Amino acid sequence: MNLEEIRKNQAGMILKFSVPAIISMLLTAFITVADGFFMGNYVGKEGIAAVNLGLPIVYLYLGVGLMISIGGVAMAGMALGAGQKEASNHMFRQTIAAAIAASLLLSCVMLSVFTPMLSFLRAEGEVGRYFREYYWIMLLELPVMVVNSSFGMFIRGEGNPGYFLKVTVLNALLNVVFDYLFAGCLTWGAGGIAAASLLAALASLLCILWYFWKRASIYRLGSFRFSWPLFVKSMLNGSSEFIGEMSTGLAMFAYNFVIMRKIGVDGVTAFTIAGYGAYGFSMLVVGFGQGASPLISFAYGAKEYELAGALRKRTNCYVFWAGAAVFLAMSAASGWYGSLFVQNEKIEEMVCSGMMIFTSAFFFAGINGITSFYFTATGRALESAVISLSRGLVVLLICIVTLPALFGMTGVWMAAPVTEAVTLVITLVFLGKEKRPASGRNA
Repeated sequence: MNLEEIRKNQAGMILKFSVPAIISMLLTAFITVADGFFMGNYVGKEGIAAVNLGLPIVYLYLGVGLMISIGGVAMAGMALGAGQKEASNHMFRQTIAAAIAASLLLSCVMLSVFTPMLSFLRAEGEVGRYFREYYWIMLLELPVMVVNSSFGMFIRGEGNPGYFLKVTVLNALLNVVFDYLFAGCLTWGAGGIAAASLLAALASLLCILWYFWKRASIYRLGSFRFSWPLFVKSMLNGSSEFIGEMSTGLAMFAYNFVIMRKIGVDGVTAFTIAGYGAYGFSMLVVGFGQGASPLISFAYGAKEYELAGALRKRTNCYVFWAGAAVFLAMSAASGWYGSLFVQNEKIEEMVCSGMMIFTSAFFFAGINGITSFYFTATGRALESAVISLSRGLVVLLICIVTLPALFGMTGVWMAAPVTEAVTLVITLVFLGKEKRPASGRNA
């Protein structure tokens, strides 16, 4: 990275780092949608519902992985911006080791409580059977996913986002091929779709390890001395991402509980199908956030505080217009979108009627997400955590509890846009009160 280049070409540098990250994130979302397509067409609506009931597990892994990795990569980026290459490399090694240990430990815990978890999530009958088949294997895949994501952040952080994009393309292609082979040709059902994800993730990990063994220029694998103060600081710095993912997991459980109680399996399936679009947009925002964050951290570490703020503003502008475009596209496709996943008229009508309401959240969600990334990238975990907690748990839970009780399934669709609109007010308050250190050169 070069400060003069960032200063003179902010848009170009943001896009240079963000576009590969966005494509990677959208391909990650595509994998999820492809799994949903094969699950709906080769297993049935109960398979889609089973996967959705277990999403809090996935969000738990994502939360732990992001808390360790984003906090670590932000600290490594700031050290790199300050010219401390050795300290930056040490942070890389410690972060990867912590991500591996935490994800493996989490799988051991999940395996020990797997049966009680089925009762807690009310996974019964065919839904319970598909849940077992799918998540037994996913508990092996999810640690690999966490480690791959952690490595990917550092590949981008040292200025080579294109390589991780290629790895993600490979992962997506292998996933679809294995999905078709295992679920479509061999009829292995939900377990086959999970096995496809595991094999694709392992192939991606091999490519990533080769990169750090042969091609990495800054971050190299090797021995290190574990530092608890650094670990605690990085965990605190990434705590907002953990809060955000855990909040999303708890909110998803609340969604499922309310929908199952008021509408049933059809409602859960319809919400899951509509949620694929929201997941895709959230991955787009994460791509922009992961692309812009190393630039922001680098500028902030070099005491270019105004430049860091300018990068945030420009990225917020991009995600706003992206949200508007996705809203229009999803609204136009609402008439036939549901039929891609299930051939069920009732579910298709639910998706069609709720899509425009649900996707209106995209106008606000991008700004909230990028601003949270910005505060994390500049070491201000409290502001980032409050934004994540508001949009992912506190405000959202209030909306989930109250709006469906008043408006039924329409209230389910309303919860997300109302939550993002309220959170935007909180975000703007934080930005209005932002105080930067006095030193540093203006952009």
